[in-house]
Amino acid sequence: MIEQSKEIAEKIVKPLTPREIVRELDKYIVGQAKAKKSVAIALRNRWRRQQVQGPLREEIAPKNILMIGPTGVGKTEIARRLARLAGSPFIKVEATKFTEVGYVGRDVESIVRDLIHLAVNMVKEEEHKNVEEKAKEMAEEQVLDILLPPRVEPKYEPRPDLQDISNETSVSPSYSSTREKFREMLRQGKLNERIVELEVNPKASMPSSPMVEVFAATGLEDIQQNIQEMISSLSMGAKSKKRKVKVTDAIKILVQENMSKLIDMDKVVEKAVSLVEQFGIVFLDEIDKVAGRGGGSSPDVSREGVQRDLLPIVEGTTVSTKYGMIKTDHILFIASGAFHIAKPSDLLPELQGRFPIRVELDGLTQEDFKRILVEPENALTIQYQALMGTEGINITFDEGAISEIAKMAFDVNEQTENIGARRLHTVIERLLEEVSFEAPDIGPQEIKITAEYVRQRLQDVITNQDLSRFIL
Repeated sequence: MIEQSKEIAEKIVKPLTPREIVRELDKYIVGQAKAKKSVAIALRNRWRRQQVQGPLREEIAPKNILMIGPTGVGKTEIARRLARLAGSPFIKVEATKFTEVGYVGRDVESIVRDLIHLAVNMVKEEEHKNVEEKAKEMAEEQVLDILLPPRVEPKYEPRPDLQDISNETSVSPSYSSTREKFREMLRQGKLNERIVELEVNPKASMPSSPMVEVFAATGLEDIQQNIQEMISSLSMGAKSKKRKVKVTDAIKILVQENMSKLIDMDKVVEKAVSLVEQFGIVFLDEIDKVAGRGGGSSPDVSREGVQRDLLPIVEGTTVSTKYGMIKTDHILFIASGAFHIAKPSDLLPELQGRFPIRVELDGLTQEDFKRILVEPENALTIQYQALMGTEGINITFDEGAISEIAKMAFDVNEQTENIGARRLHTVIERLLEEVSFEAPDIGPQEIKITAEYVRQRLQDVITNQDLSRFIL
């Protein structure tokens, strides 16, 4: 199983070096070097562990991380970008979604069930790529059979006294020639608009052996999902439906059906389980919201219960899922929280001990705001330029405008609630509100955003704290 997970990792999980990981995160996140370094090391350690030989490999446990910092400084963005970089089964969940076992809501074990579901889809997609070419070839032949049903001719003249050879047939040479002409037309797209009748099996993509786990100790949502899948699996024996579709749509449908037939779902599930157990990553956001505050005076009586339920999952336990038993011993957990009111020490001591690496993220400065506006590949200024470009409006921001926007956003954060980089969204949206509204009527033209333009549009709101509090 371990060797299999190593083989899967080489195909799916990207073995990036810590420096490469930080470099990729730098493209989207400004600052927070300590947090980037910690997650880069943790991610690389997943790969390093697989290179260790012998029983020692099983003894090496992941070092879970707790990220502490105010809202809007990049905690969630680090998680989002890490998910794309890792190539591992990755799930981001909010701790506030879960309740203690016995209360209405989701139980924490559903995290693992969601993670294995994602992993199955990942492996299935990888397997689909491996059989896609063959599935396309099969789909092409199937469409040709519909467009030009096979015609057969007897090899020999039927004779009553020779029944053993009278049934031998061969395909007509003229038919073969015609079929090849149709194949060429199909590949050139000349038959795309032709309507064909196709038998469609809506459940072709489901596993050959339905896995049902209705009576396990799962949450209500999981029970509902399992019942739906059970009902769907019972209807798999139903006859295929006939549909009239265009040739292009028919090929797409047939390719999907053929890919589902060509892959072995049992092997897919086996690989997915191994991938989750060896490379799974869970990002627990808003962990501070389940921290106790003030000796049980909170109306949320299940808050501490959520922590207690998280303990075994983070430490390492076995969770029952419809795909089998999943061990969480080597799943990496990254938790984050603002900890404005509660403190990390308000978490249960046992839970604190399960997050040995703690990283404090820095608050954003005015200079950071300037960099956020222009440096990331998905910078807000680039986004708005692309949006307005669709209307023929070419927006440019000079350096003075960038400085002024950053200053105003920073000042509003200082005067009201500090929501970090999210303040830039509200400021720029307010700044370009008029342009966005008038764009369809005034384009095409060029609009240059200067520091003076920014002050004219926002000065009244910025100086009036009451307006700032409600508008920005």
